[in-house]
Amino acid sequence: MTNKLMGPPVDRVDGRLKVTGQARYAAEHTLPNTAYAVIVQSTVARGTVLRMQTAEAEQAPGVLAVLTPRNTPKLAGLQQYAAISVLPRVTAMQDSEVLYNGQPIALVVADSLERATHAASLVTTTYVEKPATLDLKKARIEPAPGIFGGPPPGHVRGDVAAALKAAAVRVEGTYTTPAETHNPMEPHATVAVWDDPEHLTLYDANQGVFFMRQFLSVLLGMPQENIRVLARYIGGGFGCKALPWAHVVLSILAAKHVNRPVKLVLTRRQMNMQVGYRPFTEQKVELAASAKGKLTALRHTGQSELSEEDSFAELFTGVSGMLYACPNVTTAQQVARLSVSTPTFMRGPGEAPGTFALESALDELAHALKMDPLEVRRINHADTDPEHGHPWSSKSLLECYRTGAERFGWAKRPLAPRSMKDGNVLIGWGMATATFPAMRSPAAAVARVMPDGSALVQCGASDLGTGAYTVLTQVAADALGMAVGKVRMEMGDSLLPLGPLAGGSSTTASASPAVQTAAAEARKKLVQLAVADKQSPLSGLAEKDVLVEDGRLFSSKDKSKGETYAQLLARQNLPHVEGKGDAAPKPEEKKYSSHAFGAHFIEVRVDEALGTARISRVVTTMAAGRILNAKTARSQISGGVIFGLGMALTEETLRDPRSGRVMTADLADYHVPVQADVPDIDVHFVEEKDPHVNPLGIKGIGEVGTTGVAAAVANAIFHATGKRVRDLPITLDKLL
Repeated sequence: MTNKLMGPPVDRVDGRLKVTGQARYAAEHTLPNTAYAVIVQSTVARGTVLRMQTAEAEQAPGVLAVLTPRNTPKLAGLQQYAAISVLPRVTAMQDSEVLYNGQPIALVVADSLERATHAASLVTTTYVEKPATLDLKKARIEPAPGIFGGPPPGHVRGDVAAALKAAAVRVEGTYTTPAETHNPMEPHATVAVWDDPEHLTLYDANQGVFFMRQFLSVLLGMPQENIRVLARYIGGGFGCKALPWAHVVLSILAAKHVNRPVKLVLTRRQMNMQVGYRPFTEQKVELAASAKGKLTALRHTGQSELSEEDSFAELFTGVSGMLYACPNVTTAQQVARLSVSTPTFMRGPGEAPGTFALESALDELAHALKMDPLEVRRINHADTDPEHGHPWSSKSLLECYRTGAERFGWAKRPLAPRSMKDGNVLIGWGMATATFPAMRSPAAAVARVMPDGSALVQCGASDLGTGAYTVLTQVAADALGMAVGKVRMEMGDSLLPLGPLAGGSSTTASASPAVQTAAAEARKKLVQLAVADKQSPLSGLAEKDVLVEDGRLFSSKDKSKGETYAQLLARQNLPHVEGKGDAAPKPEEKKYSSHAFGAHFIEVRVDEALGTARISRVVTTMAAGRILNAKTARSQISGGVIFGLGMALTEETLRDPRSGRVMTADLADYHVPVQADVPDIDVHFVEEKDPHVNPLGIKGIGEVGTTGVAAAVANAIFHATGKRVRDLPITLDKLL
């Protein structure tokens, strides 16, 4: 491998396709004879559908069918599906129960979107209402479940109670993070096509075609090989497109019912009600330390909201078990069951709300100690994983602190709050640590070198819009010894080799080793063909003496002696030369704890008279193993930081406390940061080599950039004003 093509800031290989409209997203697939489906939603938070008046809708022009709980086909594998932890209950009109306001209760299918939308407005419903639980204080409290078969959240080491009692300095606080909604630009959409009664093709906006196929197989009672799922381009997801939701299943059932392809695209308001969200959390953190700042005790407990019948927990305490060296730690979590829709993973799940609480509390401890918050973090740096006792596969957090502080000018920060002003505006500097686990899952790839000297590389991974097409192309091109422009990457199709779910920041770390192996095997076969071919200029050379550059094989001793891939394949009369690659986590990787780490340094300007807080500077330093593309990597961290700024200052999903209806159900009422809210973000990567995390030394970066940002903002606001805000988002009413 040359490693010349991995690392440089290569432009997006799919960029031109996207800006010219040639990249087709799920909703843009319109097949012959396509019908259009529109969901009718419940208007109560809890109850039973007593009767539905559908006659007027059924008689409306163009209407093909109106599905309700009365006539919707039953799902063969619903019980088996319900037994799988984490998956949301499929409220696909399988019964008449209403579990939340906005739940699908009818589906109108017509020959145009406009006709389906009109007919849906004609459906009327009578309910038997039941008492709904919409107040957290009245919710049923239970221990938090584990995720994907993992153990329930919680960790104990040492004696926290005794350490807290004996502490020289002690702080405690309760922190809340609101429900947040993902709001990707691309709406959720599905086009379902029954090729015949036993074979289904699905064009769907999802984060993992194999993941989706697996669970639909269970739900529909069909063999996986009879289901094809395509998601070649995705316009953002952030976690909400990871799991199957009701609209996917309804489109499939409707397509079979009307015997036509059915397209179902959620509206923005429906996306704010039906496809998950980050749940509200309430967290209590207690810290104790010696007079010199050494942590002696850490207790992190709390609860997150959950729907009535699902199994999901926002694992916000996980970060407290591993981030700092502390001999006495206790973490525990509960869930509060409400009459709401099912929450799900959202960028930096667990770590994003968890670091807000932990990193805010650590800032409060530093203030109580009259110490620099950065110095407190350095003092408590964990040289090995304190939770599991394993060495880190690599960890450059101290270097992130050092370089970030230097770039920001942290040494000039006065210790006391309210010490920095610009006229009537208060200025504050805050910082926090970022971390996210480095994960990967099995993947496979195929690489084919074609007769024209180009290459086709295939892997069923998904690109959320984050640059996976580009970095995987770079990996393949480097291993093949070809220019990036000569390699075409195919992704997002369950007919391709196994690809990972685009979640947990694992796509690149999972797929890259498989792509590299496949490309290297194809290259090796080409070298072997050349040295064995008596007509080749390289005939008789040892394989090790043959090099490749720009798609040309040549002698290491005489560069003029060689030939191109195209010349070799033409002479051999071969349609292509193929290599295959498989990659999966190895048992020895479990000997190490693998995380990406970083630090955020943020400057905020607060106008006390108006209560407004504006971010004026951001410096983020990251250590995330090998960086494959400097441009897309910087974009990912910048995007993650902006996500965190929204969490800190603007984003909050609000429900009507009487009806459970989401009130912030569009981008007019749900406030994501806009250009004017975001300053230039200085992103710096600390060079880091990790020989243990995976064969290429890659750590994911999609989510780590979000973690710690909200705390850094809150800490900066405290430094500016002397006011500690523990409840997100930090809106002006909390600062006046």
